[in-house]
Amino acid sequence: MDIMHCLRRLSSFQVIVLSFALLIAMGTLLLMTPWATNDGQGASLLSAAFTAVSASCVTGLTVEDTAAYWSFFGQLVILVLIQIGGLGVVTMAVAITMASGQRVGLMQRNTMQEALSAQQLGGIVRLLRFILKFTVGSELLGAFLLMPVFIRDYGLPQGIWMAFFHSISAFCNAGFDLMSSRGGGSLMAYASDPLVNLTIMGLIVAGGLGFVTWADLITHRHHTSRWTFQTRIIILMTLILILLPALFFFTQELIGTDGFTRFWQSLFQSVTTRTAGFNTMDIEDLSEAGRCLMVLLMLTGGAPGSTAGGIKVTTAFTLFMAMLSALSMKRDVECLSRRMPMEALQHALAIFMMYLFLFMGTSLFISAFDHASILDCMLETSSAIGTVGLSIGLTEKLSPVSQVLLMFLRYFGRVGALTMIYALHSRKSAAARRLPEGKVTIG
Repeated sequence: MDIMHCLRRLSSFQVIVLSFALLIAMGTLLLMTPWATNDGQGASLLSAAFTAVSASCVTGLTVEDTAAYWSFFGQLVILVLIQIGGLGVVTMAVAITMASGQRVGLMQRNTMQEALSAQQLGGIVRLLRFILKFTVGSELLGAFLLMPVFIRDYGLPQGIWMAFFHSISAFCNAGFDLMSSRGGGSLMAYASDPLVNLTIMGLIVAGGLGFVTWADLITHRHHTSRWTFQTRIIILMTLILILLPALFFFTQELIGTDGFTRFWQSLFQSVTTRTAGFNTMDIEDLSEAGRCLMVLLMLTGGAPGSTAGGIKVTTAFTLFMAMLSALSMKRDVECLSRRMPMEALQHALAIFMMYLFLFMGTSLFISAFDHASILDCMLETSSAIGTVGLSIGLTEKLSPVSQVLLMFLRYFGRVGALTMIYALHSRKSAAARRLPEGKVTIG
């Protein structure tokens, strides 16, 4: 009774934080069982926990080869963790409640609203039904499109399994793959395959746009004037953050590659870097400028309420427009014929500073503690906190202390900065009093 009383007292944000922690704990225990590894010995606590955090927080960073180290049962556990982590533990729990015929209570609806970043509580159950249908439909379509290629290369049973595994991993923006060292690892063996490239990129973008965005797009279709303000921002930023980096990779990083492969690699790397963690080009061959661009893209991430991480494209857009407004000496932050609320700017600034502090602090610590290149550390930490999963091979070489820090960054990145802030408070409330203004010179 005491436990149930305590659970009822939890805020929506605290429920979200605890639900991911419990999912990670369950995944860790399952991956430590003898059936989870190919050698029948079970994984160590650190390896199991690291993998469980990566899967639950949809981040492809690993310390073990997913295909070679984990058995079919272990891979199945990882895939379930990816699916639950991508949709959100709360979303899955409410879906089970609905499937059992039980009524979805107000507390569950509030938690769902926060987990999905929905702007209003009304229609949240209808939105959940849309999410489940859209997710299943997208992942099934992706798997069927990938099947001909993987069945051709791996045979019927393994090809079907790999098609479903990579489809779910791509839609949930997880970046886990079963390629092992084949063709250089990840999806490098399919760098010039249009079907694999288009399917994986389509799934990544579908998951990274956010379910609320898709609901708006499907409702209003090509009538852009009816799209919500947030949807227009997300679509605009997504196009910019795909096309411009792709142009950079094409003109600067893949000069020695033939034009056809070069096109697909440039576009794929631009899409996957912000959210997913797959790669069709060797990350170690990138110049320092290319690695810095990857760091920025990984920190930016995808849309709110999506399977992607990062500070989110809306946060980056808000800060950029605030800068332009300040340079133009405008009183309000204005864009797309709208005025942005001050609360949005405060949240954007808080999120950005928290990510920047954790990203730089952890990068400096790992560089000093493990004597690694600071740029390499920045790439690994941005991949962790942005829940991306791209790596230059440094993660598995780090000390246990640094690996634990990367685990925390992934957990933080998946749960979200604002959720963590609000979870530390029993409720959100405005201050009852306001102090006198203090003048300060900026700049």
